[in-house]
Amino acid sequence: MGKISPVSIKYVIHAKFFAEGILEKPDIIGAIFGQTEGLLGEELELRELQKNGKIGRIEVNTESKDSKTEGVILIPTSIDKTDTTLIGAAIETIERIGPATAKVVVEKIEDVRVNKREYILERAKKLLEQMSETSPDSREMQTEITESVREGKIIEYGVEKLPAGPDMENPEIIVVEGRADVLNLLRYGIKNVIAMNGVSLPKEITELGKTKTLTLFVDGDRGGILIAKDALENSKVAFVAQAPSGMEVEELTGKEILASIRSKVSAEEFARTKVERQGEGSEGRYSGRGRGTVGGRGRRPSYRSEREESTIDSYERKDATDDEIRRMQNAMKDIEGTKSALLLNDNFETIRRVSANDLQRALRSIKGISVVVFDGQANGYVLNAAERAGVRHLGAKSFSHTRDSRVNLVSL
Repeated sequence: MGKISPVSIKYVIHAKFFAEGILEKPDIIGAIFGQTEGLLGEELELRELQKNGKIGRIEVNTESKDSKTEGVILIPTSIDKTDTTLIGAAIETIERIGPATAKVVVEKIEDVRVNKREYILERAKKLLEQMSETSPDSREMQTEITESVREGKIIEYGVEKLPAGPDMENPEIIVVEGRADVLNLLRYGIKNVIAMNGVSLPKEITELGKTKTLTLFVDGDRGGILIAKDALENSKVAFVAQAPSGMEVEELTGKEILASIRSKVSAEEFARTKVERQGEGSEGRYSGRGRGTVGGRGRRPSYRSEREESTIDSYERKDATDDEIRRMQNAMKDIEGTKSALLLNDNFETIRRVSANDLQRALRSIKGISVVVFDGQANGYVLNAAERAGVRHLGAKSFSHTRDSRVNLVSL
């Protein structure tokens, strides 16, 4: 007899039988072939179908007890569903098996391709997940290319090897705080820029001030004002520009950079309207825990007033516990492969799920965020936004920049 390939099986007929007597498997198989012969015409003769490989090996499982036999019949087919149902109906006409009266009932006809489809679907999902994990994100590629171009433009100026743009022959030079600020200005085509790499102007920048017009461009916070004060007292600076309140030069857009530079004021006016307004008694105090900055920028002291101290200290960094890390890992499983982020409260309850593009905006506008789980690479902008939002733990696949921060960074 021909054999049916398991690959070509479409359906399996599942039937039960009951007989008043002790029977063997050959008795049952013989009854199936013998008592269906001629019922469905030559095209559906079971013996011919099996010879041609359209019906597979008929499986019979029996159990005898108290002079009675019952069991299961399995008939695999590769013919269409209509002919398969005809065969199922034909075997139900069996009334005797050997010397015993019998009854055959078809319980179901299984479409084995359904199982194959389910396997295909689940396997396809896993393959897609693998592709998502290994395929580069277009935005990440753009960022990498941009960073590479910017890194290629940056130079080291003077003996102190200060990060600077390539246009240091320009009669006007913009002085910023750190390397990350230089990179951001280069990104938007501003090449006459140099970094202090600290909290006071290096001697080489002081020397530049003797022959060039220096514009000091500082962050929009109290630390920026104090850095400007030190520079104005010890060097020749013509103008001072400041980032919008609460923002850092390294995170500004091109429009924000140009707007800030256009709004620059003379060093004298800045000292009169910004520095003196601080008052000698409100300089605050220096915290030895000064925070570093993104992109290799020098560490900068944190000057805090008494009021600022009480507010900021409530967000001092605390390492995540093992239980918190486990809960963050579980949250990551829910968004893995989606390039999105979950914003969680103190109880690790989801406040909102946002896309990677909306993450920084959400951190600025949504209150009560304590934990962020991000399926992607967290850059300096995300870290800054998280810190300003009072986020305690930021979990991500990876980090393009790391620095000392009140936010605890967890690699997931």
